[in-house]
Formats: sequence, structure tokens, C-alpha cells
Amino acid sequence: MTPRVKRAAVDVVVPFAGDESELRDLLRRLARLDIAGDDTITVVDNRPPGAAPVDHPWVLSAPERQSSYFARNRGAGRGDAEWLLFIDADVEPPPGLIDAYFAEPPDERDGVLAGAVVDEPLDLNGRHPLAARYAMLRGSMSQANTLSGGERPYAQTANCAVRRAPFDAVGGFRDGIRSGGDADLCFRVADAGWRIASSPQAAVVHRSRRTLRKMLRQRARHGSGAAWLARNHPGTFGRRTTWLGLAKWTVQSEARAGVALVRGRRDDALVAFVDPLSEWAFQLGRRFPNEVE
Repeated sequence: MTPRVKRAAVDVVVPFAGDESELRDLLRRLARLDIAGDDTITVVDNRPPGAAPVDHPWVLSAPERQSSYFARNRGAGRGDAEWLLFIDADVEPPPGLIDAYFAEPPDERDGVLAGAVVDEPLDLNGRHPLAARYAMLRGSMSQANTLSGGERPYAQTANCAVRRAPFDAVGGFRDGIRSGGDADLCFRVADAGWRIASSPQAAVVHRSRRTLRKMLRQRARHGSGAAWLARNHPGTFGRRTTWLGLAKWTVQSEARAGVALVRGRRDDALVAFVDPLSEWAFQLGRRFPNEVE
């Protein structure tokens, strides 16, 4: 038997805004986590007022403001562990996730640990819904996209551990926004002198959106968050293309999709077809407000 990792206590926080059956399923998945005596698990029920309450010791009702960041702050305030582990309700955490984060002691300068986010295994028979298959082919949830692919590195809250000291020092998440709060928190933590580190050994599996409509709505929300971040953190998430440039690229991409389909390369065709839809949703989303009431 592998000896148990000696580590600091961890408060696991999961925001939730789905239906009751999804909440029950989430609780069953979280029950598989290996937790130590001082660890806690809090699922923050962020559904609007009037939703049927779920009586469970892990569930904390927070209907006052529909924002995942508001929910995360409420959940964080429920405990006092040295570390906070934020995961999303649409991921599958393995039983040993918490111990995996601390298999090696974090550096004392580490304020945020970005665990890995892996898309569901690709169905080689092509039976996955198109949106989910596209996400897998693109690796859209990979932490590599945000740790090394932008102007400033940040961890996605789908799976990341945050040391409570810097979290409290910077005031936690900005809870009046819909998207971009993970980047904003990491930027402020880094500005306070802490490091954003990668912890690829601590991996969860992400359940991708099942329909193109839901995926594109998510991309539009991300675009709204990107525009908000560009305003509040100058130099990040600037506009990268003109509308004319985007239109030209769309035509070229759809032409590539047609060629790939004729040649029997279905996955290449799918990526080339959906890429422009995803980018249009993101760019149009930049025009929408990111604030919540």
C-alpha cells in the first residue's frame, strides 16, 4: 500500500448551478475523493432563489447572486484550511486528486497550483457528439492554453489549488462577473509576489459540452470575460483580428473543411468547420457585458 501523503489541510470548493439530479450526481462523484481528517468539501448551490433545497452536509446554499465566483468566495469562507482546491461541477476528479497536488511539497512562493484538465477520451468510433469531439480534438480545456498561451499565465478554476494566504490577501475572486475571474485572481496573486505553478500530476477529466449551441454560448461568455480582463488588466486579451480578417479566415477555414471531408478526414473537417464558429462566438461575446446583478 502506498503511504499517505503528509500534507496541509485542503478545503475543496465546487460551485454548482444545474438541476437537482445533476447535483446528486456531483455529490456521488465527490464522495470518491480521498480526504484527510482536516479536509472539507463544500458544494455551493448557486441556483436562483426558489430552487428546491438539497439537504446534505456538503451543500451550502448561495442564491443571492448568480456568479460562480460569488459561489467560490462563499465556499472558501466556510473553511480555514491552508489550501483551497477549486474544481468545477463538470469534471471527474480521481480519488487521489488532493494527494496528487501535494505529492511533492509546493514551493513556499507558490500561490496557485494549476492541476491538469483532460478532455474525455476520444471515441474512435466517432460516437461522441460533435461539440464534445471538437473539444477533445482541440484540447480546449488544457491548462497549457492559459499557462503558456497568453500574455500572462493563469490557472483555470476547473482544477486549481490556491494557497489561502494570498487568496485572502487579495480579497478572493471578484464576485460580480460572469467570466474571467480565474485569470483576474491569478493576476492579482502574481502581482502580490506569488508564483503561478503547474501541477500536471493532479489531473481531472472534463465533461465537454454536448451541443454546439451550449459550446458556443460558453465561448461567447469567455469572450465577454476576455474583454473585461482587457479593460481591467491592460495589455491582456487584446483584440487579435479585424472583422474583415475574421471573415476572410472563415471562408478559408470552411474551404479546408470541405476538402478534408471529401478526402475522408472527418476530424480535420470538423475542426476546420467549427473553429470559425467558435471564434465568431468569442469575438461577438466581447461586445456583451460581463457583469452580473
